[in-house]
Amino acid sequence: MKEEKIIVPANGYLMLFLFIALFFGSIISMIVLESPWFIVSIFIAILIAPGFIMVQPNGSRVLLLFGKYVGTVKRNGFYWVNPFYTKKKISLRASNFDSERLKVNDKLGNPVMISTILVWRVQNTYKAAFDVDNYENFVRVQTDAAVRKLASMYPYDNFADEGVDEDITLRSSVNEVSNALEKEIDERLSIAGIEVLEARIGYLAYAQEIANAMLKRQQATAIVAARHKIVEGAVSMVEMAIEELNKKEVVDLDEERKAAMVSNLMVVLCGDRDATPVVNTGTLSH
Repeated sequence: MKEEKIIVPANGYLMLFLFIALFFGSIISMIVLESPWFIVSIFIAILIAPGFIMVQPNGSRVLLLFGKYVGTVKRNGFYWVNPFYTKKKISLRASNFDSERLKVNDKLGNPVMISTILVWRVQNTYKAAFDVDNYENFVRVQTDAAVRKLASMYPYDNFADEGVDEDITLRSSVNEVSNALEKEIDERLSIAGIEVLEARIGYLAYAQEIANAMLKRQQATAIVAARHKIVEGAVSMVEMAIEELNKKEVVDLDEERKAAMVSNLMVVLCGDRDATPVVNTGTLSH
C-alpha cells in the first residue's frame, strides 16, 4: 500500500466495559470460587488494555501491524484497535515555522539577509510517516532551500541608473514574491504529504557588510529624484513668469536682463535655503 487509508476502529467504550467486566469479574470469581482457571481471563483482559486509543480533534493515529501499514484514524473519539498494532501519533493542526535569517546572494550578487514565515499542516499521513525520515525536519530543510533559490531569482531592489530595471524585486513586490515562494515550497513538501497554507518573507535586509553603502546609495538616488522634480517645477515657473511679464507688458526685458532674471529665479527656487534678496531702490542700470 502506497496511499493513505482512512479507517474507523471499534468503539472504545464498549471494549472498555468488556475489559472491566472481564478483569474485575475474573478476580472476584477467582476469589469466590477459588479456581485458578480465571487467571486466563485476567491475562486476556490485560492483553485487551493496550488496544485503547484516543484521537483528539485535528489529530490522527497511524496504525502498523508488524511493519505493515494498516490505516490511519482521523476521526476524533475513543477507540479500540488490535493490541499488537503500533500506533504513531501525527498532528493535523496547522503549524508555524519561522526560519533562521539566512545570508544569500540576490540576482545581482548582493548579499542579503532573508527569512521566511511558513504555515503548514500534514495532509497525507502515509507520506509524512513513511516517505520521509522526519517530516518536521524535512519542512525546515526544504524551506531554507526554497528561500535560497527564490532570493537568487530576483534582485533586492531596482537600479534603473545602472540599466537594471526588474518588474519583480524582493523589496517592493511583496505579493508576487510570496506567491512564488509558496509555490516553490509547496512543490518541495508535496513528497512528504505537507500542505502549505501560507508562505511569506518575514525579514529582508542587506547584509551588514554592504548595508551602509546601500543606504547611502538609496539616499543619493532619492535626492537626485527629488532634485529632478524641483528643477522641472522651477523651469515651469520661470517660463510662466516670463510669459506673464511679456503678455501684460509689465516691463521690457532684453535678452541679457531676461537671462539674469532666469538665473536669479532658478537659484531661489532650487536652493536648499531661503533666499536673502537685495532690494534695488535705484534704476535697472544701477
